[in-house]
Amino acid sequence: MKIVIPTNNKNGLDDQIAEHFGRCATYTFLDEKGTVIEIIDNTSEHMGGIGLPPELMKEHDANILLCKGLGSKAITLCEKLGIDVYVNQAKTVKNIFELWQNKKLKKAGSKDACEQHKI
Repeated sequence: MKIVIPTNNKNGLDDQIAEHFGRCATYTFLDEKGTVIEIIDNTSEHMGGIGLPPELMKEHDANILLCKGLGSKAITLCEKLGIDVYVNQAKTVKNIFELWQNKKLKKAGSKDACEQHKI
């Protein structure tokens, strides 16, 4: 199992979770124990690269996305790619991981999309 969290820098568990899923600077990947296994730059089309953020995450074998929020199209694409999405307003990678680990987050669906991205 591989967990991905959109982040602002490369500060591991202490990093701040990015406010906007697709326009984050980096993605931090954890294993199921909460150990940081890799941090990558966001090279998706939202940052001038190629591909959508969920496709980039899947290329790195992500199964779970923990984030502050995302649009309904991104939720749908994650579902199609087999990535379970959980949203919460936690501040740091460590905080949101601990909430997920303790089963305090519910799986997100299209109704959980960011207001500005709802269709």
